[in-house]
Amino acid sequence: MGGRDPSLYRPNVGLALFSKQGHVWLGRRAGVRKDDVRYAWQMPQGGIDRGETPSQAALRELGEETGLEPDQVELLEEFEPWLFYDFPPALKAKLTGPYFGQRQKWFAYRFTGSDTDFRLDRHTVEFDAWKWAKLEDAPGLVIPFKAAVYLEVAKGFARWTTAV
Repeated sequence: MGGRDPSLYRPNVGLALFSKQGHVWLGRRAGVRKDDVRYAWQMPQGGIDRGETPSQAALRELGEETGLEPDQVELLEEFEPWLFYDFPPALKAKLTGPYFGQRQKWFAYRFTGSDTDFRLDRHTVEFDAWKWAKLEDAPGLVIPFKAAVYLEVAKGFARWTTAV
């Protein structure tokens, strides 16, 4: 935690969804300018609703952001501890609420379905495209203020990058 007060960070989950080949699912954030797609990619993530456990939130976010059902994934691991990132000042100035950033509980899942199962339009569209990528490449594809968290996730979940 690095001495951070957890109450100042919005509780959130992140999901590393692995293919049978050991690649991780990345979505391109909708609304990113097509001529500037640097840092446009990320793994599914989102807030934990009141009354939800982190694992319940992870499966809800999976459905909302990828269109998958819980029976299309297998839980591999829950990452310990919580990971934190701060919002950059320009973003924080635009947001309402007391939070300095987010604290995330990360989960690794193995995808057991077919690529045609992904439905990015199942809920409010957060991603306009997706791809399978090497986990080690993910920190360089996300918005820079999240990169340190993605480095920790890449280290922590490296064992899931081999084909099954």
